[in-house]
Amino acid sequence: MRKPGKKRAAALALMIVAAGILAGCAKQTDSGKDGTITITNVSYDPTREFYQEYNKIFEDYYRDTYKTGITVVQSHGGSGGQARSVIEGAKADVVTLALAHDITMIEKSGLIDSGWIKEFEGNSSPYTSAIVFLVRKGNEKNIKDWSDLIKPGVEVITPDPKSSGGACWNFLAAWQYAKITDQGDEEKMKAFVADLYKNVSVMDSGARGATTTFVENGQGDVLIAWENEAINTVKEYPDQYEIITPSISILAEPSVAVVDENARKDGAEKASEEYLKYLYSDKAQRLIGEYGYRPSNKTILSEFSGKFDLNVNLCTIDDFGGWDAAYETFFADGGIFDEIYVN
Repeated sequence: MRKPGKKRAAALALMIVAAGILAGCAKQTDSGKDGTITITNVSYDPTREFYQEYNKIFEDYYRDTYKTGITVVQSHGGSGGQARSVIEGAKADVVTLALAHDITMIEKSGLIDSGWIKEFEGNSSPYTSAIVFLVRKGNEKNIKDWSDLIKPGVEVITPDPKSSGGACWNFLAAWQYAKITDQGDEEKMKAFVADLYKNVSVMDSGARGATTTFVENGQGDVLIAWENEAINTVKEYPDQYEIITPSISILAEPSVAVVDENARKDGAEKASEEYLKYLYSDKAQRLIGEYGYRPSNKTILSEFSGKFDLNVNLCTIDDFGGWDAAYETFFADGGIFDEIYVN
């Protein structure tokens, strides 16, 4: 296996430190003297702002319904790194991660009961997203589709699939475009994606780090991004950025699950289940739409038709044989990403 570059190594070190901090939190008690319950949600990068607001409405709902106080602690980072931190002992009663495979890794460690993906509606995906391009206002490099990302002089920002769930979705969307364009010729498909990654100048450990690199640090011509990240960036900086929807994208399905072993030990299993179940309530689904994710409730999704391109051509993870097969083929050590990526 290749050695990580300096930027990737630094990101890995930060994840290890974060895991240690979270693990230390596990020693704290999960209910206060007044009976208040504390649960921890370990999530991925771009959900920070959404869960800050969601936690408030859930805490009010839980207190009013069960006459018991509850406090939600949240943690964010690259989805793959977050999953590994939970396996290594980081505090987590629920996980809300970027892709099902990351939760399956935790399941295989024995912390999550089998069948978790059927516990909640829509394969335990209360919201979805898509992959889009974020460019600077005026789109100087005239970026319209995936083929433009391999042109000389185009600087691409995307996170690392080894640590970021969003980066895995990005890679698969690009691969699907190459598959259709090159009519299934795998050597040409590999060459296309290899050329794309040759144009990647910074590969952060998570999606939010990639957004920071592009927006705050001013690096790159195009950011391959979660749709919600792009929407919220344009909302914050309307005169500086614009969204480009490629001809082919992917239906990204973030997944949620109770970390059963931890929640049972904490005496917070019911509260943890309610926390995830309430994501499907009308109030939460509308909040999901406001923060740029696509509500799983189709009726509420239609209320946000002006925000999302609902006609975009979206492939799904089923086109890749499901997440277990996709991860083994593309992102496991020695997989296609390792084969095509030149450090």
